Amino acid sequence: MQFRQAICYLALYIAFLLPAAVYAADASPGSSTPEEIELPSLEQLKQSGRLHSRLRNYQPSPTGDTAPKPRLEEFQERIKPMLAQACVDCHGPYAEEGNIRIDTLDPDLVHGKDVAWWLEVLAAVSKGEMPPPDEGELSDEDRAAIVDWLTSEVQVASALRRAQEGHSSFRRMTRYEYNYALQDLLGLPYEFGRDLPPDSASEDGFQNSSETLTMSAIQFAAYRQLGNNALSKAIFRGEKPTPIYWDVAMKAAAEIDFDKKRKQIDNLKKQFKDDPETLEKRLKNANAVPRDTYYLNLTSGETASEEWAYYSARYARKPSEQPPTEPSDTAEVVAVIPRKKRLIVELGDTIPEKGTLRVRVLASRKSLDNPRLPSLQLEFGWQASNDSYAAVQVGGPDKVIDADPDNPMFYEWEVPLSEVQPRNSVRHINKLGDLPSPSEFIKLVNSSLSATEVQIYHVSVSANVYDQWPPESHQRIFIDSEYKSDETAYGAEILNEFMPKAWRRPITEAEITQKLKLFSTIRPQCDDFEQAMTEVLATVISSPQFLYLSSPSQAAEETASAADYHLASRLSMFLWCSIPDQKLLDLAGEGTLSNPEVLDAQVERMLADPRSRRFSEHFVRQWLGMQLLDYLNVDKKAYPQFDPELKEAMLEEPIVFFQEVLQNNRSVLDFIHADYTLVNERLAVHYGIKDIDGNEFRLVELDANSQRGGLLTQSGLLAMNSDGKDSHPLKRGIWVLKSLLNDPPPPPPAAVPIIDLADPEIAKLTLKQRIENHRDQAACKSCHSKIDPWGIAFENFDAVGRWRTEVEGKPVDASSELFNKQELDGIDGLKRYLLEDRQDQFTQAIVHKLTTYALGRPLTFGDRASIDQITAKVRQQGDGLATAIKLIVASDLFQSE
Repeated sequence: MQFRQAICYLALYIAFLLPAAVYAADASPGSSTPEEIELPSLEQLKQSGRLHSRLRNYQPSPTGDTAPKPRLEEFQERIKPMLAQACVDCHGPYAEEGNIRIDTLDPDLVHGKDVAWWLEVLAAVSKGEMPPPDEGELSDEDRAAIVDWLTSEVQVASALRRAQEGHSSFRRMTRYEYNYALQDLLGLPYEFGRDLPPDSASEDGFQNSSETLTMSAIQFAAYRQLGNNALSKAIFRGEKPTPIYWDVAMKAAAEIDFDKKRKQIDNLKKQFKDDPETLEKRLKNANAVPRDTYYLNLTSGETASEEWAYYSARYARKPSEQPPTEPSDTAEVVAVIPRKKRLIVELGDTIPEKGTLRVRVLASRKSLDNPRLPSLQLEFGWQASNDSYAAVQVGGPDKVIDADPDNPMFYEWEVPLSEVQPRNSVRHINKLGDLPSPSEFIKLVNSSLSATEVQIYHVSVSANVYDQWPPESHQRIFIDSEYKSDETAYGAEILNEFMPKAWRRPITEAEITQKLKLFSTIRPQCDDFEQAMTEVLATVISSPQFLYLSSPSQAAEETASAADYHLASRLSMFLWCSIPDQKLLDLAGEGTLSNPEVLDAQVERMLADPRSRRFSEHFVRQWLGMQLLDYLNVDKKAYPQFDPELKEAMLEEPIVFFQEVLQNNRSVLDFIHADYTLVNERLAVHYGIKDIDGNEFRLVELDANSQRGGLLTQSGLLAMNSDGKDSHPLKRGIWVLKSLLNDPPPPPPAAVPIIDLADPEIAKLTLKQRIENHRDQAACKSCHSKIDPWGIAFENFDAVGRWRTEVEGKPVDASSELFNKQELDGIDGLKRYLLEDRQDQFTQAIVHKLTTYALGRPLTFGDRASIDQITAKVRQQGDGLATAIKLIVASDLFQSE
């Protein structure tokens, strides 16, 4: 086996490393120019970079039953002389750059107090930053010896520190975890956490950190009301409501507008009866196909602009209690919606507060000439006056309209009315026809970029729609039972079913008795059994047992599977941002969840579940700091093409890319570079990628000469690290160091001088030259020299992430030199450097970020040994993202929290 591995590594060396060596040899005087030498591809560098990973053969240092002793003799004999030769001139008795003296550091990392400084030394030496190339020399052998000794000592010291200290991630749920937990508990896809304040982020950027998720008395009281409100949406009392219907044929909807157009034509004929030439021009204009939404008579070809006004409610449709008849697909009149235009169907002021609003639209694309399919989006809104307008997207994703004009199809949306916000504030106050108008409407929007128009034949709307009564959410709580006539016994059954799911563990008899006592106390004050149980259940989901994630309670510790129940909660919060499902709870109850094979299978099942999308969304947004993109203000004059659809696509791209890597267990190195990307039509247009239509994201293979691939070149991440008008190398450099390499630069010192753009000499300089001028100042040099080169490598991307080769007529210079004299030639050079020399650092960084999120607390030095071990296993097992997740879950770090 070892012989076969050696042959494989030799083949990889020849295929991947030899071209680079040939390039170096040939780049001598009189040889071919560098442009004529074919460099290894970025995909090849992923493989060749793995060959010189120091983690390929990593083995954790054994700690044994007795505390290991620091290897001080080895330090004195081998390591200290190397450091003295290479480092003491700048970090010794005669110079103390960076406030560090190497010669006085305590080499005992197990017991000494200089661990933090040694970590700085390890980072600087392993990255080639120290000693600086122009200050000293350190051979590769000496550098490797120092790194190996420090790595080993750090690992031992870290393991001992963790064993001595221990940690707890006791915290409450985040707002989004609370929301998902109630969704899964009650079986309703509603926004239950909407009224909670946003959670602050820790220094690591994560919102689920135990150091920030505290709770005040006011918050605790709010959870009681929120729980009651959530249950009121799940529990229904009384008789089934009578549904109401709106039945809108386009022929009837068009009557007002066709009549208006005919009157307009009659007036033109009267006005210009003596001027036939002008009359002909005016009639031609009046009969031209409108650019906005219009009605079309399919028989005569007559058209009329669709017009709508909120005042007088003249367009409001009256509801009926009679179900509409099935509309015909041979309608005489249709509404035609061009791209980015809309059709409003006004429904008056009788739309109820709860229940489902079901919208069915008979539609098709207007023509087969354009192969691109349009999409239809549903919005709900109102306009009470000139200054009060609201419309929000409802009903889920857009519908792709793929029906042919000769065979229209029904497209359906279901909207939970209790979730529609805002609603018209004067509804039930003013009468229909008054101002402000109390009326509400639905809006059908052709949301596609393609030129294909959507043709609407008929719109049917139903409200108070319940497919069963009581609804499924009610029956999930008020289960079928032979004890329904005995309120106390039935209440006990409901609690025995509900509480273990909410509290994620078995419930004791004492806990059930306590809740039944509360039920007996409040029952006389309630109108019926359901109302009393709602109040009791509200206390269950406002209890710390529901709201907090902690170690097993005293009650649960009496069961042998208590640790497994706690593991189920941690696992579900990590991968689903929610409570465990029944399968996890059953395995915990059996005491088998912590079995490695069972746990591995459950992680696979959970990652394959649609709920894993929650993990992708929230981890990616927090890991990459995407709240910056939420509030990005782009200069519309400089970038008129930047629209809400592009920003929405920018926000989605990193998440769907991460989900693709996760679902297919692709390498985490794909985040640095990938030969594929995921785009929708709007983003593809921004990137110059052709033949992509529709609003859905899909995987696209990239050409070898594409400037895209990986996170580094995604436009949203580039845009959020700009100032909205131009690129911002400093922001982009800090983002790479902090988010991707977990090596954040120190904060800037006080009284940092700013770049004076009023100086005409500075104003003449390019952006790169201004940065270099700023960096030359003594107060700025030490920090900027370690940050700016990373950001300058992105200079071929403008403020909204478009590729550019010049700025104001001058060629873009994206070349830079890192602190260790490593040259970066633009984004390609940056990717090459990361894949050649920083694979270990990047992999460890993402393991660190994933683990921080998984544990819900900041990592400490005591966790470092575990992070090193997980990272090494990830590298040894192929760098897969799902592999990393499994290894984190299987680690003692995760299971012993």
